[in-house]
Amino acid sequence: MIAAPGDKTCQQTYDKLNVMTSKQNGLSTNYKFNLPDLKVGTLDTLVGLSDDLGKLDTYCESVTRKVAQYLGEVLDDQRDKLQENLLVNGDMDMNTYLTRFQWDLAKYPIKQSLKNITDIIGKQASQIEQDLRSKSQSYNSLKGNLQNLERKATGSLLTRYLGDIVKKEHFVLDSEYLNTLLVVVPKVYHQDWVAKYEKLTDMIVPRSSQVIFEDDENCLCTVTVFRRVEDEFRHKCRENRFTVREFTYNAEELAAGKNEIKKLDADRKKQFGPLVKWLKVNFGECFTAWIHTKALRVFVESVLRYGLPVNFQAMLILPHKKTQRRLREVLNTLYEHLDNNAFQGMEMGQVEIPGLLAMTTDYYPYVFYKINLDLVDNSLR
Repeated sequence: MIAAPGDKTCQQTYDKLNVMTSKQNGLSTNYKFNLPDLKVGTLDTLVGLSDDLGKLDTYCESVTRKVAQYLGEVLDDQRDKLQENLLVNGDMDMNTYLTRFQWDLAKYPIKQSLKNITDIIGKQASQIEQDLRSKSQSYNSLKGNLQNLERKATGSLLTRYLGDIVKKEHFVLDSEYLNTLLVVVPKVYHQDWVAKYEKLTDMIVPRSSQVIFEDDENCLCTVTVFRRVEDEFRHKCRENRFTVREFTYNAEELAAGKNEIKKLDADRKKQFGPLVKWLKVNFGECFTAWIHTKALRVFVESVLRYGLPVNFQAMLILPHKKTQRRLREVLNTLYEHLDNNAFQGMEMGQVEIPGLLAMTTDYYPYVFYKINLDLVDNSLR
């Protein structure tokens, strides 16, 4: 996004740019970026706003990226559809919105001061960020709990949830003297288990062991022992590389565990639709706020650079592939008469401007701001 002072008319400014970069050299595709009649205010206000708008620009972009990024995470296995969900005003992709930009008079009334409009945008972006934090924490907690339960239901027999494996008939229940234990036995030691388990301690019920489940590495075996030798039996199992799982059969608790997974999954599905809708809507809202901030920056910087009355043309330039360096040279030649200081003392593009900017930044004889619409990490595509 650049801005240059109007020649006889602002249309001539745009036409001259087009001839130099688009029609004559094929370096870029250009668009007008039309701004409304904003209130200028005082010079002191503009100087202060220049710095504030720089910070707001960075903030709005970061919140916009957060919303886009999180939408990709929520879509998960549908994340290949992310780009088609990053829409503005319900049906416009980012590029279309930008190249057909129209100031939103309802959200950002131009009768208000530039400071007030800036505050409106800042509060809007801040509210979206707060809501995003709250909604993401709630959804992530629910999703994390569900994933933990699902992991426990499918992991190694040493750690996984056993409620979907065991049955009532596997256990001796309601006995004062006997208890059925569940033992994880590595497959390579299963024959060793069969030969040894009855002799590991006294008071083991003969032929009480059976394999009730197995995975790639282990078998889950039952064995019934007298309660008084349980601790000794566990100790002997450890010595022989057998692992006794801590488990007590309780039908009600097992049913509750199965229901918990179903409930969490149902809750996740219930939240998914409204959350995706909220993210899509607020991506558009945040993107709109961000581009209006860019518009304010161009306006303020152009008035500070080119003076009053307001007479400049803001323009969007989309460089063609591998033309950026040549395009920059053409622009510098076209607009070098605006500020010869840009070429003095420092390499072009790295000049500090006292009073206008508080830090070293990209500086050219024309007003320039970069807009990067690549908002999502490649890993989310």
